[in-house]
Amino acid sequence: MSIYFSKSAISDLEGIKAFYLEQGVPNIGLDFVAKIIEHIETLSAHPEIGRVVPEFDDKLIRELIHSPFRIVYIQESKTIQIIRIWRSERLLKLAYN
Repeated sequence: MSIYFSKSAISDLEGIKAFYLEQGVPNIGLDFVAKIIEHIETLSAHPEIGRVVPEFDDKLIRELIHSPFRIVYIQESKTIQIIRIWRSERLLKLAYN
């Protein structure tokens, strides 16, 4: 199964790196992003490992928890679209492209 990243998800990853750079620990940010991407890659073989996002109750909108982040994705028949990577305490509103 192919995995694609929306512009908003890419922006979220860049924001994670920028946050840790601002904190003076850029290596932690780079490591965190690498581990998030590694976690996302498991979806190609196991697309249903993420739970259904409670805010939407739609079996196609799922999330992986990579503490403290929520990796939100849409599972389609042959693809997975990563749409947001947010801190887990944020309320989820989907606006992606």
